[in-house]
Amino acid sequence: MTSEDRVPGGTPGVDVPDRRGRTGLDRAGLDLTGNPRVRVREVELLSSSWYVLRRTRFDYRRSDGSWSVEERETYDRGNGATVLLYDAERATVLLTRQFRYPVYVNGHPDGMLLETAAGLLDDDDPETAIRREAAEETGYGIGEVRHVFDVYMSPGSVTERVHFFAAPYGSESRTGEGGGLAGDGEDIEVVELPFEKALEMVGTGEIADAKTIMLLQWAALSGPFARPTGK
Repeated sequence: MTSEDRVPGGTPGVDVPDRRGRTGLDRAGLDLTGNPRVRVREVELLSSSWYVLRRTRFDYRRSDGSWSVEERETYDRGNGATVLLYDAERATVLLTRQFRYPVYVNGHPDGMLLETAAGLLDDDDPETAIRREAAEETGYGIGEVRHVFDVYMSPGSVTERVHFFAAPYGSESRTGEGGGLAGDGEDIEVVELPFEKALEMVGTGEIADAKTIMLLQWAALSGPFARPTGK
């Protein structure tokens, strides 16, 4: 919590609303009872500038029966959803390319990442959210969607759970230009690739986004591009 985040008479996100109108952010986890080996002691709100960073102290009963006091920082950006858009007849997939500063500052050559369409749930259920994100980012409305799996992407520090989907697309489902929302700072390129080419790009490192790799591998193993058993 920086000095500019504090206001007279309270702490944003704790006892007075932060910039997103939230309070009680220091209470998360205090009521957890699902694991008798864990007793949450204290939750400290470190930042709620947009997403939420917390430091939590808890007692943990180790495998030998002894108790230790542990401390973890968790980053809470909400949960998300992603979808692989595919055309089984033409054997293509529809991806997006956009600049991602975190990967740029951590070794990616230019930060321009090829990805499946994705976004945060906000206040929507996962299927509603991914329909919204697909339309905003790619310009395609999607019909029936298939739920594939739900994954914790970085469980050591990030709370986010991502809901994975797949859905067919075609020229008849084009509803707009896509490209994301300029008001949110998005500048997204829509990229159509042959499915086999996309798989090759995983091997060459041209596709380096985890959710995209997972959905492409699923599509090859048991999804729309899976080869019949024994062939």
